[in-house]
Amino acid sequence: MRHKKYYSALFTISVKVFFCFVVLSFIAASPYPDRVVLTWAGDPSDSQAVTWRTDRSVQRALAQIAVAEENGHDIRPTEVEAATTPFSSELGGEVCYHSVNFNGLLPGTTYAYRVGDGEVWTEWFHFRTASRKPEPFSFIYFGDAQADIKTYWSRIFHQAFRHAPDAAFTLHAGDLINRAENDEQWGEWFNAPGWVNASVPVIATPGNHEYSRDRYAESGSPGLSSFWQPQFAFPQNGPEGVKESCYYIDYQGVRIISLNSNEKQEEQEQWLRDLLSHNTQKWTIITFHHPIFSPKAGRDNEELRDLWKPLFDEFKVDLVLTGHDHTYARTHSEGTAYIVSVSGPKFYQLDKQEWMHRSAEKLQLYQIIRIDSGELVYEAYTATGRLYDKFTLEKQEGGKNLLMEEISDATM
Repeated sequence: MRHKKYYSALFTISVKVFFCFVVLSFIAASPYPDRVVLTWAGDPSDSQAVTWRTDRSVQRALAQIAVAEENGHDIRPTEVEAATTPFSSELGGEVCYHSVNFNGLLPGTTYAYRVGDGEVWTEWFHFRTASRKPEPFSFIYFGDAQADIKTYWSRIFHQAFRHAPDAAFTLHAGDLINRAENDEQWGEWFNAPGWVNASVPVIATPGNHEYSRDRYAESGSPGLSSFWQPQFAFPQNGPEGVKESCYYIDYQGVRIISLNSNEKQEEQEQWLRDLLSHNTQKWTIITFHHPIFSPKAGRDNEELRDLWKPLFDEFKVDLVLTGHDHTYARTHSEGTAYIVSVSGPKFYQLDKQEWMHRSAEKLQLYQIIRIDSGELVYEAYTATGRLYDKFTLEKQEGGKNLLMEEISDATM
């Protein structure tokens, strides 16, 4: 009996030690680069940004890049020195974030790169630059991850990437994590996609959970997470005060616009008008966190709808991708298609409304969007890969898009 108690206590201690090790593996930095993530700070056809993290022992961070070769031994890289930002957090302690923006790249070309300090390097990763002209591509859209990221959200990401391994990028509609200043949760978010973030660029817009009362904006309201800018290198082409959270990227005939629905909405309205009025791309996709049509009971973002929807109507925006309400819903009207989705396991009650054509509650979903010339195909899938929703948008010269339903009422 005494031996059983001994082994039981030993087992309990071992489990706790293992748990602590797993938690620390998401937080503790070392000389070896982690949280490697591709984003765009410029034109996707000739540039690529990469950001990573190390401990403070790395004084000089480097990146190497070359056109990818069939034989790895033939890689002859160019070396680029990184910009380094010292950073500290309550859980993670003192670390450094490093960032490089590779410029002067060839369009439509596969590159190999790695990051390190000259002695300690990551493996070689690949990415492919965009074409300068419109060409078919796909991307994956995720609503809120937010909660139980390691345990439950990771499987959604894995399933989505298995489903669309050639996706040009992933798009995240806010609330990537639950607590804006929690290093452990950020570590879980980076760990779930693993090496994919280092090969498939990320586009993200901040949600309300990327805002913290530990930091305050000029207005005195909660401020954007201190992690946002050091770990994501997004374009600085947005309005003052919301750069790198409000921005746009042109990718192979599509203008992708991230709006920040948490603050400075009126300042963004004029910027958006100018941007849409000079839009040379065939398709326009806008993402922000708070939906202007809310599927959750007791929520209605009327002011945001009154401010931004007239612009969406005037300039015939094609697709609006949002999160926040932890349910699934999308409109049925022709013209702009409005989507609310959730990828994590935190759910709210659905309030069935007239504007919804397709809706769901208590479903983790990912969406694959494919664009080919004048056609956009949208598909929403469950965590097990079951098709839940599908429609096609067809461009109509000078008029509203034609929205063709491909899920019958009988399957709803």
